[in-house]
Amino acid sequence: MRVAVISDVHGNAYALEAVLEDLRAASPDLIVNLGDQIEGSADPARAAALQTGLGALEVRGNNEEKLWPGGRRARVSLEVGAWLATQVDAATVARLAALPLTAHALDGCVLACHGTPQSAWHMLLWEWQFSPEGSAPDAGFYRARDPRELRAIVEPLNAEVVLCGHTHRPGATRVGDTLVVNAGSVSDQVDGDPRARWTLLERRGGGWTVNFRAVPYDIEAAVRWSQQHSPFGEFEAALLRSGEMVGRGG
Repeated sequence: MRVAVISDVHGNAYALEAVLEDLRAASPDLIVNLGDQIEGSADPARAAALQTGLGALEVRGNNEEKLWPGGRRARVSLEVGAWLATQVDAATVARLAALPLTAHALDGCVLACHGTPQSAWHMLLWEWQFSPEGSAPDAGFYRARDPRELRAIVEPLNAEVVLCGHTHRPGATRVGDTLVVNAGSVSDQVDGDPRARWTLLERRGGGWTVNFRAVPYDIEAAVRWSQQHSPFGEFEAALLRSGEMVGRGG
């Protein structure tokens, strides 16, 4: 059994195309999409269409919750939402906004969520610790969640595997008998490596293995699209070229 996991595409059709080429070569039995599908400016309509065509098991991310009425409050978020409404059709937006917070697969063996099973906005494996006052805006680092707290969240789920995204940081740990996998993000990296990411899980002999994949893609084509078709081109260029998103994944 092979399970391919994508997360945090953030409207980057160019990164997604490269990931899907690599993913399809692995011939997965199931694809899981952990959300934050269109919030970005590198051809989000095409990114949405590519994801819709996957037939994946899907959950909503925190950015799908921004598609709810009143889901946007900050000025920049409102500006992004207004532009996205000119790019992505209303039916697609409605479908994404209605995605569930969690989903199960393989007779309940796998549980999928974006952040935690209780919130698309919070992180499961890590917490974001802001740097002391006087540091650069939004500067900080990941801090591991207290393992006792993590155990209290994971054990009642009774799953072999718990999948999450949101942090834009791939990683995995075992909590009791449960494997917890934080999938890497297709777009908007945080570690200085701008390649697109996805995760492959394989079940062999009753156990699971995890392969975190990094895929090169045409970053400059993504940047050009954003610069030519959106008001966010310079931000997108800095983000995609550097592979360093300020602060934590959202």
